[in-house]
Amino acid sequence: MQYVSASEAKQRLAAVLDAVQREPVTIRRQNREVAVVISPMDYRRLTSANIAEFQRFCNRVSEAAQARGLTEDKLGEILGS
Repeated sequence: MQYVSASEAKQRLAAVLDAVQREPVTIRRQNREVAVVISPMDYRRLTSANIAEFQRFCNRVSEAAQARGLTEDKLGEILGS
């Protein structure tokens, strides 16, 4: 991972954009990490992984609730639908 200062990123934006095609670039301001710039491909990979993990979590919760006897009708009653 590359690290650049905020002022360097501002001055060399084109170079930073080229670099993120190879690896993420962390931008620092006053020795604090304030942003990470990634390629669109990496962004899509990360968000799709998060969505898939969330779906697996929902499925596990649903299966556990059904195993304990929760039905759609009972859920409707609980939620006041």
